[in-house]
Formats: sequence, structure tokens, C-alpha cells
Amino acid sequence: MATASRSTLSRLLPFVGIAGFILVWGLQTGPMGTSLVPGPWAVLLAIVELAEKGTLWKHLVASLFRVTWGFGLGAAVGIPLGLALAWFPRGERALNPYVQILRPISPLAWTPLAILWFGVGDIPAIFIIFLGTVLPVTVMAMNAVGSVDQVHVNVARNFGLTPWMVIRRIVLPSAWPQLVTGLRLTLGIAWLVVVAAEMLAVTSGLGFLVIDSRNAGDRYDVVVAGMVLIGLTGLALDTFMKSVSSSVRAAPAVPAERP
Repeated sequence: MATASRSTLSRLLPFVGIAGFILVWGLQTGPMGTSLVPGPWAVLLAIVELAEKGTLWKHLVASLFRVTWGFGLGAAVGIPLGLALAWFPRGERALNPYVQILRPISPLAWTPLAILWFGVGDIPAIFIIFLGTVLPVTVMAMNAVGSVDQVHVNVARNFGLTPWMVIRRIVLPSAWPQLVTGLRLTLGIAWLVVVAAEMLAVTSGLGFLVIDSRNAGDRYDVVVAGMVLIGLTGLALDTFMKSVSSSVRAAPAVPAERP
């Protein structure tokens, strides 16, 4: 009974924290807010207004579309590249310096070139998200392969497995949980980048909604509503990836077939 009560309390704590924050926010600003900070009720009304007009879904779908493509392409390129660099030491020594030089460069620094090359629209935003995803995923994949127990690899080789069979049966299953955890972190980066890119390179999306509401008429209630929607969507994406990561870690290991 006590265990069940503690479990229920643990699940309710996040909601208690959110409710407390909203209460303090409302007490400080009033339900409708001040000229500088909108209140929680004003923000809620702004979200309802956006939903009724269809603007909310338009911008939300646009942001999710871009982050899905940018993150998906970054993962599709970064994971094989990281696996290859970790598996072939000569390739790692040759290309890793370029990865480490490019990785600290903010993806937003590429915005002028992205607009020059692709114009204004979805493609430059997807390109910027891709750049913000591919290099962290590459490094994460390299580290995941580096953490695989070399004894298991040597045993597989002694049994006569080809390099591709070693990768498929030993390296990937061992590195997969760490890969999924890294993808969860990288998806958070991609979501940050898409919001920032939409403030600069496109005319739709939640990032554009925030900056356009500020420029079009000082609708700070809509600005904060956009910020709330960005946070809630990021939480939903992280929760999804967390569930995937947990299921991967909880799945029983499947023994490799003998060659």
C-alpha cells in the first residue's frame, strides 16, 4: 500500500510542480498579465485563439515536418558514418579532425549560406537541422562502437564471422542502446535548431509564430503561447524517445546464430 502511494505521488510530482509555477506566475502578474508579461489566462486564451483559427496546427505541423526530415537525414548519414569511422581506424584518423572542426560551428551560422543556396522555405531549414544533427550523431555512433567489448569482437572473429557479420551480430546489438540514448539527446538539439532556424529562414512554424507575433503587433500573449507550445512539443518528443530508449534497454538480448 505504501509502495503504491509513493508511486502515485512520484507520478503526480511533475504536475504539482507545473501547477505551482502557474500559480506563482498568476499571483505575480494577475490572470491577464501586465504590459510586460502576459498572465497565464491570457496565454491560454491565445492558444485557444490560435487553435480556433487553425494557425496553431499549421505552424506545429510545419515545425514537426522540418525536424523530422532534418533529424531523419542526419541520423541516416551520421550513424553509418560514425560506425565506419570507428570500425576503420585509418578512416577515423583521416576524417575525425574535420568532424571535430565542423562540430563546434553553430548550425545557425550556416543560415546565410543556406538561404543563398536554397532560398527561403523548408529546404534551408531542413539543411540547418541536418547540420545540427549529423555531426553529434556521428560522434555518438563512434563512441557507441568504441564502448563495445573488444573480447566479444575477437571471439566472433575466432568463430570465422566476416567483418559485416561481426558488425551486424555483435557491434550493432551492443551499441544500439547507447545509440538510441544519443538519438534522444540529438532530437532535443534538432528541436532547438528548428525553432531558431524558423525565426530566420522560413515563414511558418512555431519559431516564425513567435517572432512574427512580436513584429506584427506586439502580441506578447501569442509570443508566450508559442513558447509554451514549443516547450510542450519538445517534452512530447523527449518522452517518446525516452520510451523507445527504455524499451530497447529492457528488451532481452537475442543470441547470435552460429555461422
